[in-house]
Amino acid sequence: MPSDLGVSVRCAATVTGMGDGVGADGGHDCVFCDIVDGRREAEIVFRDEVAIAFLDHSPLFVGHTLVVPLRHVVTLPDLTPAEVGPYFERVRLIATAVPIALDAQGTFVAENNVVSQSVAHLHVHVVPRTKGDGLRGFFWPRHRYAPGEAASAGARLRRVIADIGPA
Repeated sequence: MPSDLGVSVRCAATVTGMGDGVGADGGHDCVFCDIVDGRREAEIVFRDEVAIAFLDHSPLFVGHTLVVPLRHVVTLPDLTPAEVGPYFERVRLIATAVPIALDAQGTFVAENNVVSQSVAHLHVHVVPRTKGDGLRGFFWPRHRYAPGEAASAGARLRRVIADIGPA
């Protein structure tokens, strides 16, 4: 993983359906752990000692960001009580940055536990929202980024996150 988060990196794998097994070496076979450890690329917008945030490879809208704890836990109840506050401070930071960076009116923040959880590693979705954006209910179409679109959105998010900083 590059130490300079201003460098654009790309997700090289499909996330859906991965990350719930055990690797050949007996460790986790988790796509998010691979991103955390630098074995898999992603458009990273934030990283510190608690969490990493990167763009979803198949976003609802440009800037749809996943906030993932560095430590492998599967669901929210698996976080220790001491980890909950710091993790959600990072979620709050990303939820603050997304509308500013992407000219959205707000965000939708969501987390699944087991059911509909496409990767068995805790992650919170921060999705930019604008009135009339067409999202209704929870059955939303996903899209791929156009060439250069993820890098542009990632760069804007990194600038705003650097400006507003942690709480």
